[in-house]
Amino acid sequence: MKVTVNFDLCASTGACAQVAPEVFEIRNDGYLHIRKDQPGPELYDVVQQAADLCPTGAIVLED
Repeated sequence: MKVTVNFDLCASTGACAQVAPEVFEIRNDGYLHIRKDQPGPELYDVVQQAADLCPTGAIVLED
């Protein structure tokens, strides 16, 4: 799985970082950072949940 974020859409609400902190992080500057852009299969469910929770649809998952 490949994780990308459309940073033009991202509102940095932090919902993704709460659900999948191994993959997403809101840094001190308030912006989202992708910690793992190719997480392992063991993280698929939480990354999918994070993408589903994203209020702007900025998270894109590719197989």
